[in-house]
Amino acid sequence: MTSRWQRVADCATRIQAFMPETPRVLLVLGSGLGGFSAHLTDTVRVPYADIADFPRSTVLGHSGMWVFGRLDGVPIAVMEGRFHRYEGYTFDDTTLPVRCMARAGVGRLILTNAAGGVDLAFAPGDLMQIEDHLNLTGDNPLVGPNDEASGPRFPDMSTVYDAKLAALAHQTAQKQGIALKRGIYAGMLGPSFETPAEIRMLRQLGAAAVGMSTVAEAIAARHMGMEVLGISCITNMAAGTLPQPLNHEEVITAGRLAKPKFEGLLMDIIRKM
Repeated sequence: MTSRWQRVADCATRIQAFMPETPRVLLVLGSGLGGFSAHLTDTVRVPYADIADFPRSTVLGHSGMWVFGRLDGVPIAVMEGRFHRYEGYTFDDTTLPVRCMARAGVGRLILTNAAGGVDLAFAPGDLMQIEDHLNLTGDNPLVGPNDEASGPRFPDMSTVYDAKLAALAHQTAQKQGIALKRGIYAGMLGPSFETPAEIRMLRQLGAAAVGMSTVAEAIAARHMGMEVLGISCITNMAAGTLPQPLNHEEVITAGRLAKPKFEGLLMDIIRKM
């Protein structure tokens, strides 16, 4: 086994030592969307710093905590904060949590993020189910030696985001009176926000939202056989759409305002899983 996959195995074992049971779902929370774990019972909270050879979250709005617990009896794992390539981490680092959970037997992954609205019909506070993505980071988490026991060398990516989970999300949103949008998510490297010219390019390519996370995690998860649901919270309109500069504080604030709606949707989706 290569060093990459040995690290996954070792970290998975360390994390499992804290888990009271195998979660049914892994939920990754994006910027400004923390606090979901307050809805869980029987919680076990584990700082990332307590796990040897595990990355640390450095971004505002990412607390850097594993939370294991139950939502109405459903065992889940929550990541309060993720890792990004722009923090100086490799994709081996950023995808390590997802790979560890897959190795631990978690079969479903819900990825959330704060995203910029590229589609001019969007507005801050909208929620978008990710139908597909554009990997424009210039890298891929599967580059390097492969472990055939974890996944194939050349995995199919025609259905990265699970159709049944997407249907469940839309049915749940409809019952709650939430207009859950659909669209393609463009994953960029960051950390600078995109230029107006880049946003025009993304619009031409068919992207509806843009962000700096999610894509590598989704690729790694599908490689290891996980079912993936992705939902973006549109926290700002992308560069050039409005006559004002962009900043991360705006992203955090908009995420907090949308949090009650977003959390209600996520809770019902997980309950129905």
